Amino acid sequence: MKLVGIVGSNAELSYNRILLKYIAKQFNHLFEMEVIEIKDLPLFNQSDDQTNSPAIQRINNKIMHADGVIIATPEHNHTIPAGLKSLIEWLSFKIHPLENKPVMIVGASYYAQGSSRAQLHLRQILDAPGVNAIVMPGNEFLLGKVKEAFDEQGNLKDQGTQKFLESTLQKFVRFVNVVAVLEGPKKPADPEDLHATGKIDTTIDGVDMAAEDWVEKAAEIVGAVEGKTYVKLDRGILTVDQLNYFLASMPMELTYADSNNQFLYYNHTLPAEEMLASRTPGQVGNPLANCHPPKSLKNVEWVIQQLRSGATDAVRVHVPTHGPDKYVVHNYQAMHDEAGNYVGINEYILDFKPIIDWYLKQTGQKLVGDVDAVSGASANDNHDVDGVSGATANDGGYKNVDTVSSTSVNHQK
Repeated sequence: MKLVGIVGSNAELSYNRILLKYIAKQFNHLFEMEVIEIKDLPLFNQSDDQTNSPAIQRINNKIMHADGVIIATPEHNHTIPAGLKSLIEWLSFKIHPLENKPVMIVGASYYAQGSSRAQLHLRQILDAPGVNAIVMPGNEFLLGKVKEAFDEQGNLKDQGTQKFLESTLQKFVRFVNVVAVLEGPKKPADPEDLHATGKIDTTIDGVDMAAEDWVEKAAEIVGAVEGKTYVKLDRGILTVDQLNYFLASMPMELTYADSNNQFLYYNHTLPAEEMLASRTPGQVGNPLANCHPPKSLKNVEWVIQQLRSGATDAVRVHVPTHGPDKYVVHNYQAMHDEAGNYVGINEYILDFKPIIDWYLKQTGQKLVGDVDAVSGASANDNHDVDGVSGATANDGGYKNVDTVSSTSVNHQK
């Protein structure tokens, strides 16, 4: 289950932020939750419509793709903070991501009442026309005297409070599932155009996607820079050569396919036959359909649908056909622009076994039990899984697949 937690305060020090981060960390066995800030949002003003600004659209997209929302609100003058009210105004003006979305309210405050009046007011706001959230009744979590509630690591001190919070979250998980049943089956994902017949802003016209020399021809058409020419990045300036050196030094195989399902890049460092998932220079520029055997296309489509729809931010697949000395995982990470719009897939393929071996050596630990469960030695070729950019696959659907949110991906870095 994928949730979004909204910090209802724009303060630098917010105990409601601490509370949400504690929930995300402590109860990740119940759900995956991404904590969202409201600090940089513009004040609502219908005369200066900023609905389509990256800041508003990012939150809109996060809520739309979540199964439920938890809002943590402090109490200011018997009500919710102005920043949180402004966010809800934006989310009910021309867009309505909270409509029919399960919402749970929690709150922390300095005093014994634990933001009770703010929570009551927030329930009324979320029930307003244009918002129409489905707020879980009762089940209030009111954390009073919050300055004394957390330890230095941001954990709740009192075990009774921990258990009560867990019980309310368990009920919310059930509530989300009940709402999902009442809402009926989700609309099936739209079919993916794996032949890239469409066009996006960055599509390069005037060159055959299947051309062996697509990179050279496309570069000439757009006047692509190369060599020692500098490129300004969001946090640095590098030459094209430095970018290539940097990407080539990554201890993994990297691939990028854009939102039009066109294969645009891989960090070419080894011959195809030596790669964990073979690629050739002539494949770059091709539609994804050209990079896979026909029997695997439904698997490729499924991965892209999961990422494009926001059902998950990442898909991980263990490919156990490289022998007992490797543990190879294909990772498919959704890429988004500043507004949260899907812009393609970052696929990175990594042999985890050297990392596991190094960790065991550093910590003096060792693996116990079934070694094959880690090495993949007992797996057979029928469990092989296709990658977005070109490994082999069976036509029986994915196995050994893990879907994760961006929060859990970042947590494991």
